[in-house]
Formats: sequence, structure tokens, C-alpha cells
Amino acid sequence: MDLKEKVISEIKKIYDPEIPVNIYELGLIYDITIKDKDVQVKMTLTTPNCPVAESLPKEVKDSIMGLDEVNNVNLDLVWDPPWNKSMMSEAAKLELNL
Repeated sequence: MDLKEKVISEIKKIYDPEIPVNIYELGLIYDITIKDKDVQVKMTLTTPNCPVAESLPKEVKDSIMGLDEVNNVNLDLVWDPPWNKSMMSEAAKLELNL
């Protein structure tokens, strides 16, 4: 398993507190870039008023930092493009009966 797959695996362990689907399948992770052992993540939340706006990005960053192969994580919380249901994976849509 390469480092990007390991990062994705860690992210898939994190769930949105209001939706019973992990944040990766929800489409909240827009981009993951790895250079050497530094990880850059662009993510969003379902809404800017999300009650976990402070804690969820920190949880993602801390989870990725837990990987031995990672030296640094730079996480950008972005709002463009705004998240919508079409960004969910097919698995997430099935889980939510959409």
C-alpha cells in the first residue's frame, strides 16, 4: 500500500457526526497531494456552520500525522466549490438511500 492509500485509509476512519458515512465517501476531501513525506489535504465541510468546523479538520490532520511515513500535514479548509450531495460516492449514496 503506498502512502496516499494509507492516508485515504486513515481518512475513511473519520465520520461526519451527523451523517453515518465517512468523510472521504461523503466527498469532503477535495484533494490529497504527497511530496516526499509531506501531505497536503484540501477539504471542506457540509456547511460553513457545521458544528465540527473546529474539531473535524484537526481530527483529519492528527489522524494522518499518526502515520509513521508522514513528516508534516498541511490541511486547507476550503469552501469553493461548495459541497453538495452529488460529491458523494455511490457507496455513500447507497448507505443514505439517495
